[in-house]
Amino acid sequence: MSDDGPSYGRERLIEVYTQGMLADERPSVPPRFEDLEAAAREALDAEAYDYVAGSAGGERTAAENRSAFSQWRLVPRMLRDVAERDLSTTVFGTEYPAPVGLAPIGVQSILHDEGELASARAAADLGLPFVSSSAASEPMEDVADAVGDGPAWFQLYWSSNRELTASFVDRAEAAGYDALVVTVDTPIISWRERDVERGYLPFLDGEGVGNYFSDPVFRDLLGQDPAENEGAAVMQFVDVFGDASLTWTDLEWLRDRTELPIIVKGIVHPEDAELALDSGADGIVVSNHGGRQVDTALPAIEALPAVVDHLDEAGYDEPVLFDSGLRRGADAVTALALGAEMVFLGRPYVYGLAIDGEDGVRQVCRNFLADLDLTMGLSGCSRVSELDRSMLVRAGAAPAGNGT
Repeated sequence: MSDDGPSYGRERLIEVYTQGMLADERPSVPPRFEDLEAAAREALDAEAYDYVAGSAGGERTAAENRSAFSQWRLVPRMLRDVAERDLSTTVFGTEYPAPVGLAPIGVQSILHDEGELASARAAADLGLPFVSSSAASEPMEDVADAVGDGPAWFQLYWSSNRELTASFVDRAEAAGYDALVVTVDTPIISWRERDVERGYLPFLDGEGVGNYFSDPVFRDLLGQDPAENEGAAVMQFVDVFGDASLTWTDLEWLRDRTELPIIVKGIVHPEDAELALDSGADGIVVSNHGGRQVDTALPAIEALPAVVDHLDEAGYDEPVLFDSGLRRGADAVTALALGAEMVFLGRPYVYGLAIDGEDGVRQVCRNFLADLDLTMGLSGCSRVSELDRSMLVRAGAAPAGNGT
């Protein structure tokens, strides 16, 4: 780690303890995830909270995404000189200060007036990649402006209109995004009991459609300014969102369309990971969409080692990234030790957004980075590259000595 590199854990602990002891000030954003979620629930309309917190069906996948982390046990090693720790990592040829990004979450305007703009500024302030959703409430160009010189990736929901998909890709390139994240696990919207019970879908209220209403192809399809007839524009959005007919051949079309790195998000099966890379992807995200798409689906952290092993045995070296179920630094350490090269926060950061806007996102991220930094060091590692499966055992198992 360079002399001026961040010491996330030490800096954050000194800050919060000094404020608490000398100024009697407590963090405005709860550091415990359970309290963070409860505070967001208090801050939000019931419909908005349930839309973000809810998942598919009986929400068993979402619950098991989290509980599955407890099936892995870290085995700390001692006296390894962890006085200086370096969280930096390189993905797609770009160095990042930490192996953490902000996952694509749409419709952030239902959580805070500044929505994605606030989240993007907080991510940029910390140097973390912000993944802007196709379903953002703000146009991708405005989000890119909010990121400024920081890293930004654009998440693509493939439209049933091929020209509209191409327009999104062209706009993302022109706006300066660094990569395309193609979400493949949402060809159709799932059965989400909370939203069905409330009869609530924010898109029908004109939320989360910023990229569509601002798109020239969409506006040509509509035949008028969306502001002149928002109802017709919303129904046009419903008509073009998603494409359940896609196959891996379509990904090859996208590969020919853009020079940006393509990251396929939503992979849980090892063979799909291979198909994605063979079809032109530059990397994948092991993810089950935070449990929002398929009830009883395999927990993402359970899928991760099988995907990593399959690709390694087949001779692939493209990066494997991870999201779904991350709540604390130990979760990130576990995912990185299982082979992920970067992890992405989802619900925690938008709960911070709901509580305190941009600063809420920043505090959640700083707490997560501090926890990751300290857990990594206390496990006996000073660099992200040192995290591997030798530091993990399954619950109930004991570590095996290997003479090191």
